[in-house]
Amino acid sequence: MNILITNDDGYRAKGLMALVRMMRPYGRITVIAPKYPQSGMSMAVSMGFRQIAAKRLPDQDGVRWYYLDATPASCVKFGVDNVYADEGLRPDIVLSGINHGSNAATAANYSGTLGAAEEAAINGIPAIGVSLATMSPNADFSSVCKFFPEIFDTLASSPSGASGIYYNVNFPNLPVSRVKGIRIAHQGSGHWEREFIAYDPSLLERNGMDKDAFGPVYAPAREEGEELYMMGGEFKDDSGDDPLADHHVMAAGYVAICAHSVLNCDMREIKRLRSLGIDKDFI
Repeated sequence: MNILITNDDGYRAKGLMALVRMMRPYGRITVIAPKYPQSGMSMAVSMGFRQIAAKRLPDQDGVRWYYLDATPASCVKFGVDNVYADEGLRPDIVLSGINHGSNAATAANYSGTLGAAEEAAINGIPAIGVSLATMSPNADFSSVCKFFPEIFDTLASSPSGASGIYYNVNFPNLPVSRVKGIRIAHQGSGHWEREFIAYDPSLLERNGMDKDAFGPVYAPAREEGEELYMMGGEFKDDSGDDPLADHHVMAAGYVAICAHSVLNCDMREIKRLRSLGIDKDFI
């Protein structure tokens, strides 16, 4: 099995290392990950004819390593169009993660982790995004390493047959002994409020993060008259008491598995619009 692994936390992230170690028994692994963290990039691609740096790193225990100074979706494109295509191959599956932070509920819409999985799905390649609900760079991934292989075996051996499907697997930040089980969930809903807060590098330090690890694009540079902000905010849960919303499943102590599709149109609303008589012929 040819396995392409990427993430949105950068090629040095602990979660990426854990996923690579976990997947080594399954086949030939190629890692192509962003040079710097790319959280919140969704399916953004690195465009504008700008230079994009790529580097082949030393192999580690038979695993090929690259970094690309670009978004997670771009890393998948580079893998499919360059690294594998140059060998006359395609990845059999793409894995993205293990993300430092939950990608349940509306976070899935912003996630660079899932953006990489969606890019794979657009190319007809099965894909799974994996996340752990803590932002700590030194997170304990023991529960993921314990339970994800069985999830992977099931998903990889039972493909949906439908095009454009990818999977979002979210683990609660709990020790192995406190994970209650696994549930098939659906995407929860919610939104953030008061998201722009004054730039405060001490918030990174208090969370064990090094601002220099985020790369030059994150380095604050202030021109005259500018004020610096950073994203924060408060999550407002819009799912009510729905027990199968993925973020509620995680809060109850379960691993949440949600199926996503690249086709994000709403067929019920399309049917309703047709009933309004909007369709017309002019010629």
